[in-house]
Formats: sequence, structure tokens, C-alpha cells
Amino acid sequence: MLRVDRDSLIFRYERVLERLETACAAAGRRREEVVLVAVSKLHPAAAVAALRAAGQKDFGENYMQEALQKRQYLSAAQKAPGEAESGQSGLRWHFIGHLQRRKAAQAAGSFALIHSLDSRGLAEALERRLASAGQRQSVLIQVNLALEAQKSGIAAEDLPALADYVSQACPHLDLRGLMCLPPLFDAGQAARPHFARLRALRESLRARLLLPLPELSMGMSGDFEAAVAEGATLVRIGADIFGPRPLAQSMH
Repeated sequence: MLRVDRDSLIFRYERVLERLETACAAAGRRREEVVLVAVSKLHPAAAVAALRAAGQKDFGENYMQEALQKRQYLSAAQKAPGEAESGQSGLRWHFIGHLQRRKAAQAAGSFALIHSLDSRGLAEALERRLASAGQRQSVLIQVNLALEAQKSGIAAEDLPALADYVSQACPHLDLRGLMCLPPLFDAGQAARPHFARLRALRESLRARLLLPLPELSMGMSGDFEAAVAEGATLVRIGADIFGPRPLAQSMH
């Protein structure tokens, strides 16, 4: 079992909250307009539980099996003495990693938001599962702005066709907006033009689909201030909250 240094974790978390507050003020935005998604990739569920107790509600995961294991662990921990007050009922889980079509059945209906819809095939697989279960699933389309081979996401020129398909042929998918990973990593203001481009793509889709598309998932530890300035509504922060990823991997 990995030990969680709760004091250091909460210190880092509060520093991120301060940075987010400052970024929103600088952009002339209300803090409530931007959701902090704490990305607990490869960190133990005990760290998620500690942040949950500190008031954090939204958590992001990159890997399906890890996400499901952590949810199971936290559900069991909720029943332990002293855990009921900060139980799992208020948590919102986000899937932010590449979602393989063969795992669509596990993902469908299991997350508050899937950030990484990137193909018609995946949309079809999610829709089939949701239709059979009588469920709905909120999704974002992930855009690969620079067509980087190592990153998932649809090309910008293919975005309208996929958005049309989701809105017209997938009644159980609720298209909420767009997500991106900019080609520049932890580059601060240098990433800002890419965030501006995602916002412009969202505005074009709004006019095309006549949908509100309220969400822009963009910005991570090294560049989320620039993302907030360009209209991010969800920022995905991992290392600056949880610290370096542990060498020994454990879900507990």
C-alpha cells in the first residue's frame, strides 16, 4: 500500500486553488465558471479520498481499469467508520484518456463526462450500449489540433462531420463541447493560441448545430492560466496536486 502524505497533498491542492482563483480574476471570470478536475492517474485511491474530504468533487482518470478499481475501493471505504460524512455520493468522475472502442461498454453511463470521444466508431459503440441500458452519457469531442501521431483526437477538419453524426444519430449522447491536448506541453502562455483555436472551433460548431456546447476542457498544470484566459470551463490538473507519479503503482 502506498503511503499518502496528506499534508503535502492538501498544501499542493490549496496552491492550485489559489492559482485558479487568480487566473479567473485576471480573465474577468467568476471562479464558479471553471471546474477543477483533479487527475489522479497512477496515484492511490487514498489520495482521492483525502482530497474528497478537503472538498474536491471532480476527479479525472486516464485508464478504464484504474478508474473502476478506485471507484470500487472508495465505495467500500465509504462504509467504513468515519467515512460516511465524506462518502462517494458527491463525486463526479471524468474519463479523460484515450477510450478504446472495445471498452465503450464499460465507459457508457459510468462517468459524469467523457472528454475523449474521437471517432464515429466510438460514438456508435457508446450509443449502442447506452440505448440498450436506457442511459445517457455526456461527452466532449477531443480535437488533435496539430495532428500529432502520439496523441488521440480527431482532426479539426473532420470535427463538423463527427459532431453532426453525434447530434443527429446518437440520441443517448449529450454533446457538451470540446477537449484538446495542445502540442506544446507545460508551455504556459505559449499554448494560448491553441486554446484560442479550440474556442473558435467550438463557436463554429455552436452555429452549425444550434447547440449550447458549454464546455471547453483545456489546460493542465503548466498552462491552465492561459486556458482560463481563453475560456476553459474544465481544467485538468494532475502533478501540481498529486505530485510526481509513484514508481510503485497501487490503487489503494
